Amino acid sequence: MDELYTAREKINRADAQMARLFCERMEAVREIADFKAEHALPILDARREKEITEKNSALVTDPLLKAHYINFLKSNMEISRSYQAELYPELSSGIIYDEDNIKKIPIRLGKSGYDVILGCGTLSRAGKYFSLERKVLIVTDTGVPTQYIQSISKQCKEPYIFTVESGEHSKNIKNFEAILGFMLENRFTRSDCVVAVGGGVVGDLAGFVASSYMRGIDFYNVPTTLLSQVDSSIGGKVAINLGGYKNSVGAFYQPKCVVIDPECLLTLDIRQIRSGLAEALKVAVTSNPVLFDMFESGEYLSDIEEVILRSLLVKRGIVERDEKESGDRRILNFGHTVGHAIESVTGLLHGECVGLGMLPMCSSEIRNRIKAILDEMGLPTSVDIDTSDLCEIMLRDKKAQSDGINIIYVSEIGKPQQLKMPIENIRDIIDPKNYGGNK
Repeated sequence: MDELYTAREKINRADAQMARLFCERMEAVREIADFKAEHALPILDARREKEITEKNSALVTDPLLKAHYINFLKSNMEISRSYQAELYPELSSGIIYDEDNIKKIPIRLGKSGYDVILGCGTLSRAGKYFSLERKVLIVTDTGVPTQYIQSISKQCKEPYIFTVESGEHSKNIKNFEAILGFMLENRFTRSDCVVAVGGGVVGDLAGFVASSYMRGIDFYNVPTTLLSQVDSSIGGKVAINLGGYKNSVGAFYQPKCVVIDPECLLTLDIRQIRSGLAEALKVAVTSNPVLFDMFESGEYLSDIEEVILRSLLVKRGIVERDEKESGDRRILNFGHTVGHAIESVTGLLHGECVGLGMLPMCSSEIRNRIKAILDEMGLPTSVDIDTSDLCEIMLRDKKAQSDGINIIYVSEIGKPQQLKMPIENIRDIIDPKNYGGNK
C-alpha cells in the first residue's frame, strides 16, 4: 500500500503542476487569439501544429508513451482552438457561411451532432434544413405569432399543430400526456418528427415529448425568443416541471437541427429581449471577456446577432466537452441555483431571475460591474423574497446533494469556480444584507 500511496502522491504533484502550466499556456493562447483577431488570421495553423507535434514528441523517447503523448498534444491544440473560437467566433473555421451570410454552426457530438443555422430569413426556409416530408407535429404556444406557425406548416408534407398556453406553467405533465395522446390519436410513427416553434418552454416540452414517444423520434427546434436562441438552442436538455420544481423530470435529447432567425425578435416585447440578454450576459461573465466588454461598452445594442453567435459558440464549446453535465457544463448554471428558486415563487421571467441569481455568486468587484449592466438594461437587481424560503427551494434543486449544493462562483471575468457549499453558508451568501443588495 505504501508504494500505491507514493505513486498517487507523485500523480497529485504532477497534476498540480500541470494545472498551473495549463493556465499559463491558455493565457498565451489568448494572447495569440488577440493577435489573430487584430490581423484577421485564421485560428487553425496546420503547419504550426504539425511542427509542434513533431518537435515536442521527439522529447519522449519511450515509443509506447510517445503515441499517447502525441494524442495529448493534439488534445491540447484542439482545446486551444476551441477557446480561441469562443473568444473570436469570426475567426472560427468551423462556421460555414453561405452566399446570403447564413451561418451553419456545427455542434460536434459524434452521432448526436447537429447544425445550428443562424441568419435572418431562415424561418421561412426551414424546410431546407429540416426533413419535413412526413407527418410533422408542430408544438407551439399562444404567445407565438401566427405567421411563424403558418410559415413552418406550409413547408411540411403533413402538418399537425398542438398549442399550449404561453408561460412556464405549461411545461407540465398534463400537457406532456396530452401531446403524446394527440400523436397516438393521429397515428404518428417512429418515422415522423416533432418541431418546436417558440421559446424555451415550448422547446423543453416538445423535446421531451420527442424523446419519449416510441422511445424517441426526430426533433427540430425553432427558438423564437432571444433567451431560447442564446441558451436552450444548444445542449439537448429537455424537461417538464413537476411538484412545483423546475425541470425536475427530463432527459438529454439532442435535436436534429436548429434554425435561429433573428427577425423573430422583432415581434418580442422589450421585457423578453432584456430577459434573453441576461442569459447572454451570464455566458459573458463566466466564459467570454470579449462578449462582456460588448455589454459594458453598450456594443451589444447595435449587433444582437453577434451577441447570439458569441453566446452559441461559448455554449457549443462547453457542451462538446461535457454533453451530460458531469463537469465543465455546470459552469452554465451560474446564476441559476438562486435564479431557479426566485423563479419558482415569483412572476419574473427566467432571464430576470438569472440576473438576480448572479449577483450574490460573485466577488464584490464583479457584482458591481454586473449590477451596472443590469441597471443599464432595465433588469431588476433586487427582489422581495425571504432568504429562508429560497434556501428551502434550493434544497430540492437538482444540484443539491446531502453534503451541500453545487454552485458556480465568479471572482474574475472568464474564470468561474465550481464549489460545493453547505446550505448554511449559502444562506449567508444570498442574504442581501450580506452582499450589499436589498430585498
